[in-house]
Amino acid sequence: MSDDTSKKPVIAIALNYDQQTTPTVAATGQNELAEKIIALAEEHDIPLHSDPELAALLSRIPLGDEIPENLYRAVAEVIAFAYLLTGKFPPEFKK
Repeated sequence: MSDDTSKKPVIAIALNYDQQTTPTVAATGQNELAEKIIALAEEHDIPLHSDPELAALLSRIPLGDEIPENLYRAVAEVIAFAYLLTGKFPPEFKK
């Protein structure tokens, strides 16, 4: 017999980053809504990164708010990961 109440919720966070300002939280969701956010990202070939601890922290930020300074490094690593996966580079990047 399985106990579904012991499972941690699935959390999904979508960030908006325009390369000009601090990233903002564009969407958050748990469980069913998280699955919909993930499916939408996959449908649009948006890179996904799994980090439950970071997702838990980001899920506390109100929609539209900038990420706090103490999360800059962690979010920068996620953005760099997404850039590498899509073959994109910041305009100032010299190959």
